[in-house]
Amino acid sequence: MSDREPPRRRVPGPARPARPGNQRRPGPGARPARRPGRPRSGAPRLIRLGSPRPRLRLVGLALTLVMVAFVVRLLQVQAVDASTYAAKAERNRYVGYVLAAERGGITDRSGVALATSVDAYDITADPTMFTSKQLKVGDGPEQAAALLAPILGQDQETLTKKLKTKGQYVMLARRQTPQVWKQIKDLRTALVAKGKTDPSTVNVLAGVFSVSSSKRVYPNGDLAAGILGWVNDEGKGGGGVEQQLNGLLAGKDGKIRYAQSGGRQVPTAGSTETPAVPGSDVELTIDRDIQWAAQNAITDQVKESKADRGYVVVQDTRTGEVLAMANSPGFDPNDLSQANSAAMGNAALQDAYEPGSTAKVMSMAAVLEEDAATPLTHVVVPNRLHRGDRLFKDDIDHPTWYLTLNGVLAKSSNIGTILATGQLGKTQKQANQVLYSYLRKFGIGGYTGLDFPGETKGILAPADKWSTSQQYTIPFGQGVSINAMQAASVYSTIANGGVRVEPTLVRGTKGPDGRFDPAAKPKKTRVVSAKTAKTLAQMLESVVDDEEGTGTKARIPGYRVAGKTGTANRVDPATGKYHGYTSSFAGFAPADKPRITVYCAIQNATTGSYFGGQICGPVYKQVMEFALKTLQIPPTGAKAAKLPVSYRP
Repeated sequence: MSDREPPRRRVPGPARPARPGNQRRPGPGARPARRPGRPRSGAPRLIRLGSPRPRLRLVGLALTLVMVAFVVRLLQVQAVDASTYAAKAERNRYVGYVLAAERGGITDRSGVALATSVDAYDITADPTMFTSKQLKVGDGPEQAAALLAPILGQDQETLTKKLKTKGQYVMLARRQTPQVWKQIKDLRTALVAKGKTDPSTVNVLAGVFSVSSSKRVYPNGDLAAGILGWVNDEGKGGGGVEQQLNGLLAGKDGKIRYAQSGGRQVPTAGSTETPAVPGSDVELTIDRDIQWAAQNAITDQVKESKADRGYVVVQDTRTGEVLAMANSPGFDPNDLSQANSAAMGNAALQDAYEPGSTAKVMSMAAVLEEDAATPLTHVVVPNRLHRGDRLFKDDIDHPTWYLTLNGVLAKSSNIGTILATGQLGKTQKQANQVLYSYLRKFGIGGYTGLDFPGETKGILAPADKWSTSQQYTIPFGQGVSINAMQAASVYSTIANGGVRVEPTLVRGTKGPDGRFDPAAKPKKTRVVSAKTAKTLAQMLESVVDDEEGTGTKARIPGYRVAGKTGTANRVDPATGKYHGYTSSFAGFAPADKPRITVYCAIQNATTGSYFGGQICGPVYKQVMEFALKTLQIPPTGAKAAKLPVSYRP
């Protein structure tokens, strides 16, 4: 081996980039230079990663667009459409209900309840809870309606339509009893219990709710229904005092508003409530017991006579207070579905009819007050009397009667009344005008002052418009129309010493604060002098007390009774022609110290007698006896005047 070191192998150093200026161009025959990135033959191949920047830019752009969309939508919701969405949220979240005010009660003069309100429920529903999406069944409203229909007494199809309405609130039934709501709750509970064992069971009543309300109840059934009226489905008075004083009785409804979820109140969300203000209680002048006696008496007589209808009015002669006002047929305001629409009113105030001979007392009052005659004045009464274009007669044929003026009234002579009133003026025209003025003073042709719904003021033409026959028929009660209350008021005026006191039905009201406010005092008008009134009372006694009088069936043992019968041709409301009769009796007692007036009228009696003294006289007696005993009014013990009825020529 040579001591010489072997030559060192030249190891290539790291490649240096060629300088642009020193690059050499390959000469002829030189091998082409290797492409950059391409490994030499036999060398390991290198894999280079692509640049991530383009992808990052694309993702960033997409995210930016999404965020922009969110920001734009957020601005739209919270700025542009904020109020609209807030209102929608408010409507969907909050529910408002009316809190019905408790209706005031109606009592008689002693505080006995005639109309009152009891707890009840309005049955409501949320239609959004009956959709197929909510219940997971397609016929939810139909199933619910099928269950509710027999409980609410409504048509199934009607309930289905209500449950399919838009919105979150619908009224299904108003003023249902607590028992009805309990049935619905029990049925709903049963569905929930069954659903726990049978997943296919759906609680289709989950969207049915209740709102506390009240129901009008009339404890005495049809007693005084014509006076009281009724309350309709909307809670408003539909007739009678309920309608007349609805503003006082109804009170003022309140409101409640609360947040809800799934049909239930959210207790933590708070609520706003405006309390309801209860209505005022109304105290009537009616005496419940006297009303009962009057209603029973007229109902029995109407049935016995097979009449169209009848009425009885009882009045305190001194104060004008109406103690009873009974009608037959009547109706039960608790069940209007069974009521006859023709009977749903107060016929004693709404019927206008010709009174007949009970009106003769006004003619006699005019004659006495004008000093045209006295009770003892002689009146020759022929069997027939020719006046104008007619031949007049009395209710019976008779020979010439020789009567006193008192006898004309006692025997109810039409001819005698025509002759007496003819003395009111030098001419018939003047006499007509004088009589007309007295009729108006007694309240004929005007409203009674009760301001009652549907009241008629009757028909009384001015004196200068009276026909040839009217100027002779009006003195005995034909050709003029009145209502029963007007007729009673005429006799109360005479009983009260000639002073007319407007009738009253309301004694006062008691507000929510418990304070009683008495009704305004009624208007008083002097019609005739006290002397004339006393004389008339004595003459009216002869009608009942004298054997020749027409009102003997109205006698009351121990009491002095003043009264007058009436039997008038009746105008049929259906045809407008005379058909049948109006039978009546009016009077007061005790005759010498009057306290009570009773008036009875029966329309178109078709069985038995139709004379007022025969069918209304007994009703008067029955009601008057009861009223005198109820009010503890004793007989005066004084003897009757016994005025003569006839004279010897």
